[in-house]
Parts: sequence; structure tokens; C-alpha cells
Amino acid sequence: MIAVSGTGTWPGSEVLEAQSVVVGDLTDTPAEVEGLPFAVHLPARGPGATLVGRSLAMLVDLAAELGPHGWKLSDRPGGDVTRARSLLREDLDALAVACHGYAGPLVVPVLGPVSLAAGVYLARGDRALADAGAVRELADSLAEGVGEHLAAVRRAAPGAVPQVLVHEPLLAQATAGVLPSFSGYARLRALPGPLAAERVGAVVTAARGAGASTVVVHGGAAWTTLPAVRASGADGIALEVAGLDQAAWERVAEAVEGGLRLWAHVPPQESSQCAGPDAVGQARTLTAPWRAVGLPVAGLDDVVLLAGPVAGEAPAGPDDARGALAGVVRAGRVVAELVHG
Repeated sequence: MIAVSGTGTWPGSEVLEAQSVVVGDLTDTPAEVEGLPFAVHLPARGPGATLVGRSLAMLVDLAAELGPHGWKLSDRPGGDVTRARSLLREDLDALAVACHGYAGPLVVPVLGPVSLAAGVYLARGDRALADAGAVRELADSLAEGVGEHLAAVRRAAPGAVPQVLVHEPLLAQATAGVLPSFSGYARLRALPGPLAAERVGAVVTAARGAGASTVVVHGGAAWTTLPAVRASGADGIALEVAGLDQAAWERVAEAVEGGLRLWAHVPPQESSQCAGPDAVGQARTLTAPWRAVGLPVAGLDDVVLLAGPVAGEAPAGPDDARGALAGVVRAGRVVAELVHG
């Protein structure tokens, strides 16, 4: 059955309200569309509530603090990490209330180790990604922390079955060697694909060991992340499908035929005063290229449609976010009609 979910990012600062809306709306979908509620994170609450801040709050035996240029590793945790951990506990409390009595899948978004290493700095130096030892330590610490976080999620929502969505928005840039150094006058050396897969794979393995039924890696808009994601052992790949060309879709088809599940991150619905939201057009960003590369229509039943902004961004307001969820449910019905007639 076609399923729908979100990237996890939500606007505003009222986490209980946001989590209740998401769980309520995605457990009340039409019979032909499966809703996958997700754990929200609200970056408007400050640096500790962003994907980077939340991942740093999950680290085990590694410390970080906010510096003049952003997050950096440190000898001991700063007050900002303490705040991030407090926000994480607030999110779990909200999840416990919103999911009271709920039994079913729950998508848990986290930032992946490669993008985390690209987004934080060494205590004295460049991005952590520039230091192979630091990348390994971050990946191992994050893997352990994700396992502990999933255990906390299962305590908060005993009926939930976690499905982990690992956001890796900088994976393609890291493996291509195009990320700028701290000075901006040079580029960091490319992270070899097999090494990137190993680091992501550490988190995939830890999540699965902590009870995740499915682990999907979001590679952003770049199909070039596919080899690393496949080698990581993930169950699926999430991609922003609107930016993929024919050649990219052929690579996606190879991955799907090889057993990788696609989570299609679709663009926002266009709308007009006469026709209203264009659910058909949104669905077509998936269905048209899917059929063009020869994938079977029946296979669309295994796809998950993702609504929401790309990692690190947020929609304009709660109404927009809720509207995006409702829109992707309508697009899901369009896909279901194509598959089942």
C-alpha cells in the first residue's frame, strides 16, 4: 500500500501541539493510503533543536559547544548541548502524550554521521570531516546515541514501531570533495564512497539493533548518494524526486530492482484559484519517471511519499505544514488509483 509521511521538520515552538497534529492527521488517512506518523523537531526553538543540535545531544562520550561560527567539538559539554538535551527530553514527553494508545509505525528522523561531520568543527581546526579519526569517532558515538534514543522513543511510545529516517543532505558533497574548508579558499578532500558507506552503515546497524523495523537514508537531491546508501545496508533511499533527470531515474530503477525501497520526497503542490491544489501534478513527479524507466506500476505500492522541507529548513507556518501533509495524502490517493484502478 502506498504510504505517506514527512521529513520531521516542523515550524513554531509548540512541540506538543505539533506532535499531536502529526499523529492525528497521519492516523486518519483514507483506507487506500497508509499514514506513517513521524517524530517532529522544531528548529525555530534554537540551535539545539536543529538536526545538528539534536544529533550532538545524542552523542555518547563526545562533547560539543556552540562557537562563533557554529557547533564545534570540545573537551566538555557546553551549556548549549545541555539545552539541546533538554529539548530532546521535551520532544520525548510530547511524543508520549501524542502517541498515548497508538500502535503502529513511527518515523524517527536523525542526522547522519557524514553530514554531522561536515556540519560541525573540530575544537581547533576545520570541519570534523577533514579528520578521518574524528569522522570515525563521531559515527561510532552517534550510532550508540541513536540506539539509546530509539530505546527512549520506545519507552515514550510503547506501541510504536520505529522506522528511522537518516538525513544525509551533505553526503553527495562530502564524497565529491566540493565542501569548502573553514577559510573558504580550499575544498576538503573527498570522503571515499566505501568509507562513507561504512560510517553511515554504523548508524544503520545500530538503529536496526535498537528495534527499528526499517532504516532509510535520505540522500537529498543527488542520485550519486545511491552507491553509498546501498553499501550501508539501509533498507531504502529517500530522494527529492523533482530534481532527478532520466539518467538519475535509471540509477534509482537499478536500486529499486535490487531491493532498495524508495521514499520519494515530492515537491510542494502547485495551486491555482480555479483548480486548487494540484495533487495529480505532485503525484506525477513520481509516477511519470517511474513508468518511463520501465518500473512496474504495481511497485508504486511499496513507495513512501514524503512531504515537508529539505533537512534544516522549515515551512512558513503550522498551517502550511499541515496543508503539506494533507496534500501528500491526496497525492497518495492519486498514486493508489493508478496502481489499483
